[in-house]
Amino acid sequence: MRHATCNLLTLSLLAALAASGAATASSHREAPFITAHPKVDGTDFYMFRSYEAGRQDYVTLIANYIPLEDAYGGPNYFSMDPDALYEIEIDNQGDAKEHLTFQFRFTNAYQNAALNIGGKSIPVPLINIGPFGPGVSDGDANKNLIESYTVTVVQGDRRHGKATLAANLSSGGTTFRKPLDNIGNKSIPDYPAYSSNHIFSIGIPGCDGPGRVFVGQRKDPFAVNLGEIFDLVNLNPVGSPSGSPNTIGDKNVTSIALEVPISCLTSGADPVIGAWTTASMHQVSILNSMPHGIASGATGAKASQIGGGAWSQVSRLGAPLVNEVVIGLPDKDRFNASEPKDDGQFASYVTNPSLPTLLQVLFGVHAPTAYPRTDLVAAFLTGVPGLNQAKKVTASEMLRLNTSTPPVAAAQQSTLAVLGGDTAGFPNGRRPGDDVVDIELRVAMGVLLPPDQAPDGQLPYTDGTSLSAADFAQTFPYLNPPLPGSPNGANGVTASIR
Repeated sequence: MRHATCNLLTLSLLAALAASGAATASSHREAPFITAHPKVDGTDFYMFRSYEAGRQDYVTLIANYIPLEDAYGGPNYFSMDPDALYEIEIDNQGDAKEHLTFQFRFTNAYQNAALNIGGKSIPVPLINIGPFGPGVSDGDANKNLIESYTVTVVQGDRRHGKATLAANLSSGGTTFRKPLDNIGNKSIPDYPAYSSNHIFSIGIPGCDGPGRVFVGQRKDPFAVNLGEIFDLVNLNPVGSPSGSPNTIGDKNVTSIALEVPISCLTSGADPVIGAWTTASMHQVSILNSMPHGIASGATGAKASQIGGGAWSQVSRLGAPLVNEVVIGLPDKDRFNASEPKDDGQFASYVTNPSLPTLLQVLFGVHAPTAYPRTDLVAAFLTGVPGLNQAKKVTASEMLRLNTSTPPVAAAQQSTLAVLGGDTAGFPNGRRPGDDVVDIELRVAMGVLLPPDQAPDGQLPYTDGTSLSAADFAQTFPYLNPPLPGSPNGANGVTASIR
């Protein structure tokens, strides 16, 4: 998860961050290249059996992008990049290669809204010129931007396999609408209803039953005591698990959420699947010499950048916090551009992690003494035998889910997931309410090892910020509506100008 977070690994990077001056408000920006391209920066990836009532035969996949969105970030807000390719890849054969890929491509159609000013048609600078919603097309005339996307399903290799457009079973065709970001309560009086109307039934090629899809802004679901983490872990790592504020609780993200029948994701008799999300950009990028609007007679918004050539992967995310705090600084861009099948090149970062030693130096706790860390290999590279390890397995970093494990209702979920006796959560997939920071801290410090190899492995390590399934909705897409840019209600006051 490229999130501002401290998780089992976020601390291992602190020394490098302090030395390089890269300690910013978030660890979303986990690699040098991606800091300049936030629209293709993945922040979190979730995969779990749906626990919405009546949907237990489905798997929900959520890929979050664009870190640290300020709700008031107008006038352009946070549309997805139409020149990028966003993907969710599925390995259902245990060979660390994608065999099913969901590709998302976006189109931003600017409407060139204008007002008659002294007899001249003058384009407005805002993203809307009046209220709209709650329907998908309600108030389209007031929108200066209409966002849409397509979903292409690729069977086999993502670049050379069989590619077919998914169908919009709700409104017909192969195009889906993305809601505008939550500008504020005057522009969008009922944002939850407006965004919910952008949940569509999707016909997935090669799949007997329909799924559901939603792409839009959500409140950032991650919770972390960020500032203290980056200040040389300026907290008590064995203190109260809920004694510190969630530093990023006032931020939004953009979610790609997809619910797919289990039968469409698995292959053969093995119920275990692996998944990750990536974003790619064109290898060639040319700045477009833009006309000067009114003076040149331009009638539409022009792209400032034109992409061409083959796709080049620039972002990758499977299990949370790997690139932020496991992968060393020299290899961060390489990891983002790599594929799971080639993860042998990064194995030493898992077998010989730096985080436990850092905690030992800072707090006097005892780091595990067993190397190589085979417990971490199971947790991050192969899956855990009897939990989420495929029948055939290739060591590689991805999120793994045993789809035969029954889902657990929100009220019964443990925030520590498997460590809390709830085998339907992380690292067996990942749900919004799984406290992956605390889980990964404890795993890194040896909770899975015998006491003679991890003397302090049973301590309740925590970043002090808690979350649970109760913090989220219990229906698709599970993540909460985004915070509004303007929290005020519609202000009806009018003023006369003289």
